[in-house]
Amino acid sequence: MSNQQSIEKRWAIISLASVPLIMTLGNSMLIPILPVMEEKLDISKLQSSYIITVYSIVAILCIPIAGYLSDRFGRKKVMVPALILTGAGGLIAGLASWKMDNAFSVILIGRILQGIGASGAMPIVLPLVGDMFRRDDEASTTLGIIETSNTIGKVLSPILGSALTAIVWFLPFFSIPVFCTVSVLMIIFLIKEKEAKDEEPMPFKKYLGLIKEVFHEHKRWLIAIFIIGAILMFILFGFLFYLSSILEDKFGFDGIKKGLLLAIPLLALSIASYVAGRKIEGRLKLMKWITFIGIVLAGCSVAVISFADHFIYLIIIFLICGTGIGMALPCMDSLITESLDKTVRGAVTSIYSSMRFIGVAAGPPAIAILMKKNIFWMVALLTIFALGAGFLAFRNIDPEKDKGSS
Repeated sequence: MSNQQSIEKRWAIISLASVPLIMTLGNSMLIPILPVMEEKLDISKLQSSYIITVYSIVAILCIPIAGYLSDRFGRKKVMVPALILTGAGGLIAGLASWKMDNAFSVILIGRILQGIGASGAMPIVLPLVGDMFRRDDEASTTLGIIETSNTIGKVLSPILGSALTAIVWFLPFFSIPVFCTVSVLMIIFLIKEKEAKDEEPMPFKKYLGLIKEVFHEHKRWLIAIFIIGAILMFILFGFLFYLSSILEDKFGFDGIKKGLLLAIPLLALSIASYVAGRKIEGRLKLMKWITFIGIVLAGCSVAVISFADHFIYLIIIFLICGTGIGMALPCMDSLITESLDKTVRGAVTSIYSSMRFIGVAAGPPAIAILMKKNIFWMVALLTIFALGAGFLAFRNIDPEKDKGSS
């Protein structure tokens, strides 16, 4: 590979990594400032959780459509308009917060537009990596970088969200179109998608048939990964919501101080994603065991939340939980993109992304409801979910076996 090709590839990876970074900032940045929104908008804790949830619910519904469109017409042709729509949604939410007295409903409309945009952005990155990198080790490493970028977004989110809110409480909404503009320009000019050689677009009926064949052949481990992805995002965003609330309500931390505390365990998640992505290098069996060990770590940590009597203890618990989730995520990305044919990769990764968004959508409102009751019920729910995910990983994830039997 020439030096010029190496530079182009590096910039393409940076451009790809900008998408999950911005999508994560656009959502996670709002979690630590929800208590501020509750005060400014005069809404309840459950209503504030809807600001996260509506974004995710819309994305769940639209992601499969975006996956099909990206397989049929090309990844960039879906990603660029999606990012523009995401930016427009942020602009609407920001203007409503600034100019309107009763802005909550219009903010939700802006978040719905962002959710539609998100459906055609982050989920399309995974199959695009599989398209661009033929070697398994290159694809695994890049997917590790993509997940690391996603988790770096989670690390920066509480700090950046708190810092912007300290200036003007609705400024995080206005930052989203700025970030999206940067990402759009990078994708347009720095990612070169291979042109199709005058191939006729696949008829939808045939496309559905191929997806059915894929699920018939790989359903055992694919369905397991879909469910595990939803559970891990439920635990992560539920724990984030709980920690953000408890740090402010019980321990008196707010603003940038709270953002920095939330960033510590999320940094562990980011590092774990990067290291896991570097180590797996296309080894499917290793991916299974790293996923299983990561889930066990996350499960053990959530099981002891109820013993927390100091904020440092809570941060350490979340650090262990974040490390476990960070280990598992790039492995599951790689299992899907490296085991499936390019023609259906976009659709399958989109379904996987939808499942992850189900966890993101359900986590905050579920924890908001459970926080009104004894903490035992929240801990029990998270622990049972983690045990279920660990069981599925141990028993069902075995793509090599499927390959051997096909």
